[in-house]
Amino acid sequence: MDTACVKEAAIYLHIPFCVRKCAYCDFLSAPAGDDARRRYTAALARQIRLVGESLSQRRGFDGGKLRVPSVFLGGGTPSLLSPSEAEQVFGALREAFAIAPDAEISMEMNPGTVTAEKLRAYRALGVSRVSLGLQSADDRLLAAIGRIHTYEDFGRTYDAVREAGFTNVSVDVMSSLPGQTLAMHERTLAEVIKRAPEHISSYSLILEEGTPLYEKRDQLTFPDEETEVAFDALTHEMLAAAGYRRYEVSNYAKPGYACRHNLRYWQGGDYLGFGIGAAGLFEAVRYRAVTDRETYCAELEKAAPDLRALIAERLPLSLNDRMEERMFLGLRCTEGISKARFAADFGTDYDRIYGKITGQLAAEGLLAVSGDNVRLTAFGMDVSNRVLAEFLLE
Repeated sequence: MDTACVKEAAIYLHIPFCVRKCAYCDFLSAPAGDDARRRYTAALARQIRLVGESLSQRRGFDGGKLRVPSVFLGGGTPSLLSPSEAEQVFGALREAFAIAPDAEISMEMNPGTVTAEKLRAYRALGVSRVSLGLQSADDRLLAAIGRIHTYEDFGRTYDAVREAGFTNVSVDVMSSLPGQTLAMHERTLAEVIKRAPEHISSYSLILEEGTPLYEKRDQLTFPDEETEVAFDALTHEMLAAAGYRRYEVSNYAKPGYACRHNLRYWQGGDYLGFGIGAAGLFEAVRYRAVTDRETYCAELEKAAPDLRALIAERLPLSLNDRMEERMFLGLRCTEGISKARFAADFGTDYDRIYGKITGQLAAEGLLAVSGDNVRLTAFGMDVSNRVLAEFLLE
């Protein structure tokens, strides 16, 4: 792939605020007051403009601006932004970049954090896809993992989102929660299916060191490995029967509603990250921003900010790095890897690099190979971490 001048990149915006940290959350987020939120929003808008201005001085961009096919506001809880704060951010985006007319613009929301006024404002600003965090329809489980809402709160928020005119809605659910049974998860899935969102993400809880849930792990009862496999099988069975296609290890969608932004990550496309802790991949360089909010805001409040001071990590990717990432991420998707695209992007034959291990894994029933296509089998999906580790290059 020629990386001399990328003409298109997706954008991720990190909004690091939440009402209260969930017991399982190790994301870069924390409660903050109105003043802190306004200060951060102003800094974020300035970073967007400065980066856009820097890129527009390069040749090859349509109308002098980088084209953006998708935007994702994640957090934290982006729906804590007031309409005026959201307008400030979106105004900067449209000034600095060429947002595609049909761009997918996603925004994560937590139940109970939006009003009809906010939803109308977000939609008017261009948000086209809403991602709602439910996790479980069981209020006891929600309390056990520190969620701020009840299932009833979720229902009210979901209905408000629909009433505001959003036609592309995703719902997040979680399994392997402490004390969760298959019957509880089945009820959650049934409740979500009944509401007919266009997209469902189903994640298994991962205990992250340093979180409250991790510290209490010895006092809690978690589903065993066999039950975790049963959770996954139940999820796939129920969602498939309801018309949702599994297009990635943890993601299901009705036809035409796979998350275009996330597919870009998994397919190796370029994306820019804005805000504290935000990661990006641009012209074969992976980077991550500083995580300290004071450092970030103070730099962007200077008369002449140094954009380099906002980057904590910068890693140019070698050819091997890029090929490994293509396999790690691409095989997470059910459509798998195209050998022809691999060859076009990396200037080398797929089978020369990965033919031997692909043959071995196919013989074990973990990969399916059909002409140009290589993908995980259903069995391979169940043990995907083990399979993907085989694609590390020396």
